[in-house]
Amino acid sequence: MQCQQLLVRWLSWSMILAGLVHFILLLKSHAPYGRYARTSPGCRTVPARVAWFLQELPALLLPVLLLLTTSDSHRTGRCLLLTTFCLHYFQRSCIYSLLTRGRPFPLNIMVSAIVFCSINGFLQAHYLLHCTEHSHVQLSDGRTLIGLLIFFTGMAINIHSDHILRNLRKPGEISYKIPRGGLFEYVSGANFFGEIVEWSGYAIATWSLPTFSFAFFTMSFIGPRAYHHHRFYKETFKDFPRSQKCLIPFIF
Repeated sequence: MQCQQLLVRWLSWSMILAGLVHFILLLKSHAPYGRYARTSPGCRTVPARVAWFLQELPALLLPVLLLLTTSDSHRTGRCLLLTTFCLHYFQRSCIYSLLTRGRPFPLNIMVSAIVFCSINGFLQAHYLLHCTEHSHVQLSDGRTLIGLLIFFTGMAINIHSDHILRNLRKPGEISYKIPRGGLFEYVSGANFFGEIVEWSGYAIATWSLPTFSFAFFTMSFIGPRAYHHHRFYKETFKDFPRSQKCLIPFIF
């Protein structure tokens, strides 16, 4: 048990450190994806749908495998919380990947994402199933209830914002547009904002170092992306942000 706790702490603090490094690096330069991708002639790429499916899948499969191979008659609460985690990655790997029409991913970016999702999927599942004391989740527990409500609110924002982005341009159009509708009327990176809210809620519901480390990494990794998107809109569209109702720089 002590070795398991040490492994969980080591992986959690490593994720926090990685988040800090990414935050510093990404504030100085764009993350190499989407409109900011710079691929050399010899760079191998993967179709967006395949990349999203493969890179998100380990965070779904590993928790499910650990769940099926863990025998514990007092794991109701842990299963519920882990199922909440898996729900996000089922949506991303099995639904979002089928709907996305993004640009091809550089192969090295996809492989890096696979490695991260594998480590994170193992960390979250291993902690909940083997290390935590969550035996039953009481919805009367204010912290758990508030955390789950925040999680599903963020998930709804993220899914709805992705829907708006997918339908932003008509078939054949290649020019960029300012997203309209939903939380995009108030936040320039509503999809990013939704995912940050989502994992912050999950960290509150589970109240643990591993889930905090993931929420922190998420904020550190996609927060700068939201910042660069906001700056791109300001530089590209003269009526931005005056065209929005109450757009605040960065992600809030």
